[in-house]
Amino acid sequence: MPTPPRRPDRRPARPSARGPERPRGQAPERARGQAPERGRDCGPERRPRPADGGAAEAPRRPRPADDDAPRRPRVIEPELPADISARDLDRDARAELRGLPETLADRVATHLIAAGRALDDDPALARRHAWYARSLAPRLAIVREAAGITAYADGDYATALAELRAVRRITGDPSHLPLLADCERGLGRPDRALALGRDPDVKKLDPAARVELAIVLSGARRDRGEYDAAVVGLQGPALDDRQVQPWTARLWYAYAAALLDAGRVDDARRWFESVVDVDEDDETDAAERLEELRAR
Repeated sequence: MPTPPRRPDRRPARPSARGPERPRGQAPERARGQAPERGRDCGPERRPRPADGGAAEAPRRPRPADDDAPRRPRVIEPELPADISARDLDRDARAELRGLPETLADRVATHLIAAGRALDDDPALARRHAWYARSLAPRLAIVREAAGITAYADGDYATALAELRAVRRITGDPSHLPLLADCERGLGRPDRALALGRDPDVKKLDPAARVELAIVLSGARRDRGEYDAAVVGLQGPALDDRQVQPWTARLWYAYAAALLDAGRVDDARRWFESVVDVDEDDETDAAERLEELRAR
């Protein structure tokens, strides 16, 4: 069994976010109310051609009065902080907005930045900014990504799942597989989460995303009551690495939680202690969990 490391040599700097919606591969597809799919037999209506072979004239429909015309719900623009500038969006993210008119691109950029700023402290506000940006440029992957990540942070897993699937369709990038799997868990579908772990594109994930996916899949095993499998699923080089990585605290925490669910309380306690040693940013509640175990 892996031995919990204590205070590795050094803690590397955490990577900076690529844009307001967080880097692809970390973390928040379409919103509720998307148009239903047409039925298999619902093809375009065929109009009969007149006997003389000329084109059939389409029947004229009366134009609805203003009071009767259907209206799309208007997305209200959230207030922007005074110090936000479109130039604050990083170069790669800004490049994705080049197809928009400059004024529109700036408007979208400022709301993406505002969404990124609010994500940790006020996910609901972050989501409003991202959703407003989505209303302005719904076909851009960066906007759909922001909508999905903020929906995920706000606990709306169905919407996050839809938005992040759309990002993958647009870009072909599998980086959000960990989030997609966690959304399935959040919707009470651990089997679907585990199926995403068998996606052929898993091999394309970078090391950080692979670790995040392993954490999610271990959680799905625990959801199914497969506690020993949840422990085994986290073992490997990433767990044994003595060099602290950006994902170390979360990985060790997940391993401790899996050990605890498997009934291995002493082992879980040692791993929670190791998490406390490295979790300088308080990403986890390992200290509280450790106190609970000590009180037993």
